[in-house]
Amino acid sequence: MARDGRRRQRRRAAWKRTRQAVQVLSLVGFLVLFVASSGGLASSALIDLPFRLDPLAMLAQSIAARALLLTSALALLTVVFTLAVGRAWCGWLCPLGTLLDVITPRRRPAQREDLEPWRAGKYLALAIVMVGAGIGSLTLLIFDPITLVYRALASGLWPAADYLLTAIERAAYRVEALRPPVVWLEGLLRPAVFPLEPGNAAAGAGVVVLLGAVLALNWLAPRFWCRAMCPLGGLLALLGKAAWIRRRVDPACSGCKACVRACPTDTIRADRGFTSDPAECTVCMECIDGCPIREASFRPSLPDPAWQAYDPGRRQALVAIGAGAVGFGLLSTDALRPDAASLPLRPPGATNDRLLQTCLRCAACVRACPTGALSPAVTSAGIEGVWSPILTPRQGYCDFACNACGQICPVQAIPPLTLEAKRTQVIGVAEIDQDRCLPWAEDTDCIVCEEMCPLPEKAVWLEQAEVAGGNGARRTILRPHVERRLCIGCGICEYKCPAVGEAAIRVRAEAHGGGGQGRGRGGRGEGRGRGGEQGSGR
Repeated sequence: MARDGRRRQRRRAAWKRTRQAVQVLSLVGFLVLFVASSGGLASSALIDLPFRLDPLAMLAQSIAARALLLTSALALLTVVFTLAVGRAWCGWLCPLGTLLDVITPRRRPAQREDLEPWRAGKYLALAIVMVGAGIGSLTLLIFDPITLVYRALASGLWPAADYLLTAIERAAYRVEALRPPVVWLEGLLRPAVFPLEPGNAAAGAGVVVLLGAVLALNWLAPRFWCRAMCPLGGLLALLGKAAWIRRRVDPACSGCKACVRACPTDTIRADRGFTSDPAECTVCMECIDGCPIREASFRPSLPDPAWQAYDPGRRQALVAIGAGAVGFGLLSTDALRPDAASLPLRPPGATNDRLLQTCLRCAACVRACPTGALSPAVTSAGIEGVWSPILTPRQGYCDFACNACGQICPVQAIPPLTLEAKRTQVIGVAEIDQDRCLPWAEDTDCIVCEEMCPLPEKAVWLEQAEVAGGNGARRTILRPHVERRLCIGCGICEYKCPAVGEAAIRVRAEAHGGGGQGRGRGGRGEGRGRGGEQGSGR
């Protein structure tokens, strides 16, 4: 009899160790896919897998886009998994859940009944995200755990690591003996792991702070984010109420409360006969491992979706829907949007309005961009466009030989264009500021913008002009003009412009919102040299 008890004890302890091993493998796999998302180290279908398995992201995006992507069907696997075993996704597979378990304080705070009403918060967050999707806004999808972790890595932590690596390399390069290994390391890491130029870490600082706040909530209560604030947790909790496999307590339970102390989500309550709410249980197996007489188990049983006091009622649901509708209605008003003259540049093929309706704000495109040209919007795209991708040519240019952003986007908010099609997509149009341009303002030779233009028929052409030299003699210089009908706004001219500070040639978004239109390869036609660019003029 004692031998059978020890065998059951080892078997139950093995479930906990298995869960921990799966958590580690899932987090490592998530990080490996993140690193592989740059430089073509893995296929986009594999890299996008965490997003496509996320039912909240796929459902919200389908509602906002008014279209169903075939790849969204993969999220049904998570739905079926949850209906079978409850919120095991949260306890076994979620990368944010694993991070929360890793940083849980060694001395756990005592069970706090005053936090029970907070459990309704995740349903409120879910309702607001869904209302926003119905109105066509995915701004708050940043609170989806997969999106939150990926964006914090892509737009904040990874660029910061890049800056640190660059600083170390520069210091090491001053030592002549270390120069060969530094050059070798640069060739190994760029652009396969890091972009050619460090990204804008400051733009992602807000998301890093948000992730830090989520992790810090663990000191208030273990997995406080999961139990009270996570919108994906709210969706899986509703599904988990009907789970087929759930925790059951044997009538022989001694009432020692070991399981109560072990439960990280505090869902086991002594006043409920030591049962647990399947909507709150993450199937972590801590209660089984902690039970001294092993009288709790997870086994198949008929669904019993009992409603708890903290679960949302009809009134709370209506209030959440109403608040979300009013809030997102205000966000989408024209008064809060940038005007046509200050629209941000978008990735190739993505129009401004379409991007706001379909973008997950996951920053996968930011991570994949090999030149660091893409970064998350902070204020330039308005409140509704916060965290959506923008292209900043002074920071980096859209590589003429790259279409990675469209290939990596998990929901085709950036169209998956072929390389040939992408090369004709209009991002914006370059304009020359003649008051800053060296040949125009200072009669100094400079043809960098014309030399850098990658188009077969260059969008920058040069006009000969005679100017007075230092000794009074006349000399000839070349002054640049932009042929608007040929320019696609890739931004390499602005990136390479030698003017100090703001470039003398800048790419502006066109009135249609940036992207989404092909540029013909016709000739320049009449009017060459008469207002080919928009600038200050002379």
